[in-house]
Amino acid sequence: MTSTGNQGMRHDTDSHLQQTPEQLIARLKQAQDQLMQSEKMASIGQLAAGVAHEINNPIGYVRSNLTTLGDYCRSLLLINQAYEQALGDAVSEPTLLQLTQQHDLPFIREDLPSLLEESHEGIERVGKIIRSLRDFSRTDSGELEPVDVHKTINQALTVARNEIKYRAEVITDFAELPLIEAVESQLGQVFLNLLVNAAHAIEEHGEIHITTVLKGRQISVRIRDNGCGIPAANIKRLFDPFFTTKPVGKGTGLGLSLSYNIIRTHHGEMLVESEPGKGTEFTVLLPLQQPAGESAEEIPQ
Repeated sequence: MTSTGNQGMRHDTDSHLQQTPEQLIARLKQAQDQLMQSEKMASIGQLAAGVAHEINNPIGYVRSNLTTLGDYCRSLLLINQAYEQALGDAVSEPTLLQLTQQHDLPFIREDLPSLLEESHEGIERVGKIIRSLRDFSRTDSGELEPVDVHKTINQALTVARNEIKYRAEVITDFAELPLIEAVESQLGQVFLNLLVNAAHAIEEHGEIHITTVLKGRQISVRIRDNGCGIPAANIKRLFDPFFTTKPVGKGTGLGLSLSYNIIRTHHGEMLVESEPGKGTEFTVLLPLQQPAGESAEEIPQ
């Protein structure tokens, strides 16, 4: 893949002082819009947490009932088998034989265990999605904590599954990583944004590669797609607030900007390489530990 530039952008404070009143007003309007969007997303997060909680209760009933139903079915099948053995040749009595054939008893015996197993798998998948939604929508305290990056990536994959499953196959290559010091919910938001963007960049079925590497005192997370790529003219503006190439109503232009700032607040870097027609790779570099005495929300933006 041909590199079109590493985005280690640093906004020059002096250039802000040289802006015209109209430019400053436009920047203030952008900041206001970004704040409104953040408040809106916080409200959506609270709603998602409430929905996850409400769904979690009936899911518990269904899971418990499925377990009991499985026990009942196994008991009934054992009793049915015992009756057949006790009846002997009487099982071939015309009425019994007709009922057995009419309801396809051998098939029911064979199919019932797999139906119960698939139901258990389905309810566990729903539970996993609910847990991931709850983790993503929990209130962000800004407190640093030990974070398992692979767990956070997998949670993001679960939440983004509906966006990805019809567009791409996800291929992971995870190295052994230590826990890092970070705000888990914020990193989850970054990985979710990058994964959804990767899926949206793929017009037909493609691939999304996720690779993690330990590099000295920092980790690297690379998310690469084989989608449409990003024109060179757009690379420099990629992390600007409200910049988007998506149609109206399909994107706010805040996802990458917020992600970039989250990584910066964690004393990390976000880099991008892209080639139109071949795909894009985002690299997130994060230190294993944050500077002593700092929480993520205290780090200068």
